[in-house]
Amino acid sequence: MAHFPVNHPARPLYRVFSGLVGLYILVFGVWGVFETWGQPLFGRGPNWALGLRTNLAFSLVSVVFGIVLMIGASRRSNLGHHMNLAAGAVFLVTSIAMMAVLQTTANFLNFSMSTVIVSMLFGLLLLATGLYDKVGTDEHAEEERRRREHPIAEAGTR
Repeated sequence: MAHFPVNHPARPLYRVFSGLVGLYILVFGVWGVFETWGQPLFGRGPNWALGLRTNLAFSLVSVVFGIVLMIGASRRSNLGHHMNLAAGAVFLVTSIAMMAVLQTTANFLNFSMSTVIVSMLFGLLLLATGLYDKVGTDEHAEEERRRREHPIAEAGTR
């Protein structure tokens, strides 16, 4: 059974990390939209924004993802937890899929290897932040802290 730490002491730091990732993706998307405006949606031109290759479709999706991640980072509920887990999985799956079709015409998001690497890093970072930013009641957090400090005493009572 998966165990997600509840009310982790570094939760605000993890929310800052996911917010920074969301901010970078939003700025990248806006910059990419300005760079690729008027070109085909799935164009394969030499357009770069913030060091990553892009096209209009990828830039528009990045704007949406950036906004969603920043909303999730700004909430103090489990919404951010679930959004970060889902976004991390999406980033990892997308980067692996785009790496598989990098040198083919199926590369419809105009990825380069640097874009694949950054997407994988962002996916891993978002998964990590999603694992540690779960919010729970104070009683649940106290029970978990007690179990961490005295694991043998808790095991004997089961």
